[in-house]
Amino acid sequence: MFRVAAVALAVALAPFVGAAVPEWGQCGGQSWTGDTTCVSGTVCTVMNPFYSQCIPGTATTTTTSVATTTTTAGTTTTTAPTTTAAPPSATGFVKVSGQKFTLNGKTYPLVGTNSYWVGLMGYSTTDMNKAFADMAGAGATTVRTWGFNDVTSANGIYYQLWSNGKATVNTGSTGLENFDAVIAAAKANGIRLIVALTNNWSDYGGMDVYVSQIAGSANHDLFYTNSAIQTAFKSYVQTFVTRYKDEPTILAWELANEPRCKGSTGTTSGTCTTATITQWATTMSAFIKSIDSNHLVGIGDEGFFNQPSNPSYPYQGSEGIDFDANIKISSIDFGTAHLYPVGWGQTSDPTGWGSQWIKDHQTSGAAVNKPVILEEFGVTSNQASTYTAWYNTIISSNLAGDLIWQAGSHLTYTSTPNDGYAVYPDGDVYPIQAAHAAALKARG
Repeated sequence: MFRVAAVALAVALAPFVGAAVPEWGQCGGQSWTGDTTCVSGTVCTVMNPFYSQCIPGTATTTTTSVATTTTTAGTTTTTAPTTTAAPPSATGFVKVSGQKFTLNGKTYPLVGTNSYWVGLMGYSTTDMNKAFADMAGAGATTVRTWGFNDVTSANGIYYQLWSNGKATVNTGSTGLENFDAVIAAAKANGIRLIVALTNNWSDYGGMDVYVSQIAGSANHDLFYTNSAIQTAFKSYVQTFVTRYKDEPTILAWELANEPRCKGSTGTTSGTCTTATITQWATTMSAFIKSIDSNHLVGIGDEGFFNQPSNPSYPYQGSEGIDFDANIKISSIDFGTAHLYPVGWGQTSDPTGWGSQWIKDHQTSGAAVNKPVILEEFGVTSNQASTYTAWYNTIISSNLAGDLIWQAGSHLTYTSTPNDGYAVYPDGDVYPIQAAHAAALKARG
């Protein structure tokens, strides 16, 4: 983005009793009264003061102290439990097997959230760790984030500086070294990352900067066809991807966030069709595979279908996306779909419409035997009931996984950005998200 019934939830929230906690299950945390013993091959790992999780690995010597709370002059300070256990390490690369994601031969539960901001706001290592700990506290195994920021003047955190049609990648402390810190914080909290490599929209630069700088045009779709632009984007991708090609904390690369024929400029050359973007996705995904054989590749699109006679706009193909064609690309490992029914004009029954959208994408993925994830979704009203319905549909339809838009945290000096969708640990959606994560992990 830019610009399970109640009974099932209650079951998912209930502590595991009478048996060892399964892989990825909760095994501790403040107020936890359930089992603290993990199944063989996993170790109970402290993710934050409120949540410990059974993560694949071997136990190390650990000492833990109880959290303490002190009150002085009206200020309450909670000291988190301390542990000498080494942080979880990312070993092995996530793969796909049929319609599932796998890790070291076992089903990998891809569930979590989006955090475009974690590497772009100049946060300290402490705050990055706090943010990822909050995400892990809701059961996240996976977070989607931005691996780009194109600017025309050097300031703050940026990854590529443009001047007179030439781009320079920033490898310093305000550039890729900053992204190194993002990876380290994710790893320390048992999180894997899906990384988008450019943006359809003007937020943090994206495609329109390439088009403006190289072609001197506002026609957004030139990004997909202009040879000089293709060369420039490949150069950036090669630098970024090569730096992390051996890093298992990266789960997947995505070609772009929400590619469409039109971008923020609103103009095109008039020749962009679904075939245009499908061909671009074919070329770019094969290029990434040629330099990085370890990681999965997705498109990062919204999952629009190409059915011109369908009365529903997201099914008509008018934005240049053909989900059924794109998921068949051999160098694309999984399908992506986003879900914002109200923003797409589906206002009469956004919850029901969204559930059907989820089912339709799972059907398309099953037809080619590839996993599909709902990697962005959100509403700004009736969140509890809508998300519960959509989560139920994800579980029952056997969709491979999901990432809500978006994570929220209260950090040292400020709270992270809130566009009306942010899920904070002290909000109503956070426990619903956690219950769903437990249910998806239990589903396998």
